[in-house]
Formats: sequence, structure tokens, C-alpha cells
Amino acid sequence: MTLTELRYIVAVARERHFGRAAASCFVSQPTLSVAVKKLEDELGLALFERSAGDVTLTPIGERIVNQAQTVLEEVQLIKQLAEQGKDPLAGALRVGIIYTISPYLLPYLIPALRLKAPQMQMLLEENYTARLAEMLKQGEIDVAILAEPFSEAGVLTQVVYEEPFVVATPKGHPWEEQEAVSAEQLADENVLLLSPGNCFRDHVLQACPDLNRESLPAGSLQRTLQGSSLTTIRHMVAGGVGVTVLPATSVTEADEHLLAIRPFSGEAPTRRVLLAWRKNFPRAAAIEALRQAVLISGLPTVTMLPDEIID
Repeated sequence: MTLTELRYIVAVARERHFGRAAASCFVSQPTLSVAVKKLEDELGLALFERSAGDVTLTPIGERIVNQAQTVLEEVQLIKQLAEQGKDPLAGALRVGIIYTISPYLLPYLIPALRLKAPQMQMLLEENYTARLAEMLKQGEIDVAILAEPFSEAGVLTQVVYEEPFVVATPKGHPWEEQEAVSAEQLADENVLLLSPGNCFRDHVLQACPDLNRESLPAGSLQRTLQGSSLTTIRHMVAGGVGVTVLPATSVTEADEHLLAIRPFSGEAPTRRVLLAWRKNFPRAAAIEALRQAVLISGLPTVTMLPDEIID
């Protein structure tokens, strides 16, 4: 039994497909299949049930794969402990970040991190919250930058900043004459939202519950439209399709020429952005360097929260 074989069975369990598992491990499918069969022969049992186009774990296979994942994490921990003994800020830090934060934070964060830890490379993975949570638990990334709410067993979190939401309309919209817009006013407009799976969509629906399609009266017109990214949504708004809600950090000077940006009246809805990492991650100094880089990044329109307690 080898670590390589354990990596292969974990990959097959994750991908539910031998071809995709082989690609994720950067080997040919025959190489991976032979190694998995060799391990099954050594153990004297089948780990997977194979059928046309589908691969599922046997009950005992599921337990073995879970243990294999633990073994691989412990091996990685040994390597990280060795690196930490040399220099916790040396080597790469694998950072996952959600789509609605990445393009707005990174231009400020990367220069700040170069100042705090010039020898530490940052390897980036953009994805949805659910996928990053899975990657974090499986040891595929070291730390994730996400938005509340977020809670996973064995994972520590620390809030780093809070940012308000703003309303964006096309130029010439009647709200351009207002100093602020209320959440209730949005219910009377065509509102563009991100597609399901984006946590920012959930934040907007929580702040403006009248936008929830299920709450609309029977027979009413559909008044929420979907977009694949905040950039796409901004262009649709500029084209007169409707209005939208944006995180304040996403608003640029270029938007001022295309859109009318207005704050919410009263207490503006906000989101709190946090770092999340495994409890046993050994490079605490690397996490702290990343946190300090966020705090000194100069990211506009946000409130930094340097004293928030780790959960």
C-alpha cells in the first residue's frame, strides 16, 4: 500500500469517475485503474462498484477512503510542520476565495501581502462557498476567504471586515434623484440577482425579503432576473434591464459613467468577510500574515474588524 494509491482512491471517490480522477491526479486512466485494482487485491475486497458511466463506493470502501483521506492529511501535516520549523512564512499558501470577493479584494490584498510576507506565495482558487468548504476540509486549500454565515466542524474562522451594500440603477432612473433607496422600493422593480449557489444572492434576499420569488402573489409577473456574475449584472443594468444590489467594494469609477449608485436608506444591509482554516493547520503565522495584509490593504468602503474573536 502506497500514498499514491491512497491519493488515487480518494480522487475516484471524489470524482465518481475514473477518467476525471486520473486527470485530477495528472496520470493516465490505465495507470490509475491498475493502481486502484492493485490496492483492492491487496486488501482482498472491492472499494468501488463499477457500472457504465457510474462509480460508487461500497460501504467498506467509504470507510477506507475516509481513513485514506485522514492519512493523507496527516502526511501533509508532517510536511507542513517541517516547513514551519524552517519558516512558517516560506512556501506557498493555498487560498480559496469566493467569486464576489476575489476581483475586488485581491488588487489591494496582493501588494499588502507582499509587504507583510514577501517570501510567501499565494496560490488562488476561486469558487463557490460550498466547494471551498469541501476543499478546505479535504486539505486542498489552506485558508478560505468567505462571507458569513459560515460554520464547519474542525474549522476556525475570524471576521476581518464588513462592507455595506448599495443600489445600482441605469442612468436616468427616477431613483437617481433620491439620496438613498429603501429595501421596500426594490420590490416594485425588476431586480437582477446572481444565480442560485452564490452566497451574495442569499445576502440580498435576506436584506430584501420581498424579492424572494416564492413570496410574490400568485399570478404576478416574475420580477427577479438572474446573471452569472456581478460584471454581467452591471452591464445588464446599464442597458436598462432593471436594477440591482452590489457590494460596495465592487463599485468602480467606471461604474459611475454607466450606473447611478445610491446607498440604502436607514441601516444599510452589509456582509461580514472572514478567513476560515482547519484547526490543525500548523502555519498559524501564515494565517496571521494574511489577516494583517487584509487589514492594511486599504480596501475602500469597508470597516476593518481587527479585534473580532476566532470562533
